[in-house]
Amino acid sequence: MATPQPGSPAPDFTLPRDGGGQVTLSDHAGGPVVLFFYPKDNTPGCTKEAIAFTGLLEDFAASDATVLGISKDSVKKHENFVAKYELKVALLSDAEGDVCETYGVWGEKKMYGKTFEGITRTTVLVDAGGRIARVWPKVKVDGHADEVLEAVRAL
Repeated sequence: MATPQPGSPAPDFTLPRDGGGQVTLSDHAGGPVVLFFYPKDNTPGCTKEAIAFTGLLEDFAASDATVLGISKDSVKKHENFVAKYELKVALLSDAEGDVCETYGVWGEKKMYGKTFEGITRTTVLVDAGGRIARVWPKVKVDGHADEVLEAVRAL
């Protein structure tokens, strides 16, 4: 499935999160929501990205924005990842991959000459009205969280 395009409604979902409980996207209507889809906990790029969003969390909150990280890792793996790096962003477990499929971030990838299925690092910004405001496909981590924060402030 293709990534939803700007202007289209953000597909709603409910997923379990680190620390217990669940998060439903539509519960955050009224403020922007940043969904950063990432391949795997405790890998270099994903760690750097999660730390960058954690470092800017107060700035996102000042714009009434919620930041949610999503991967197929289990809640337990997320909790270990959070503890190891003192992350403050909520990490959601899409163990079945349904949300990744819906948002078009699951698919064929190539690395080191091998082809495999996985999550393509993608960020989706949902506006306060529940519509896709912006999509960053195939994210490069350096400076990305800052760029997303600027987009949130511009809403």
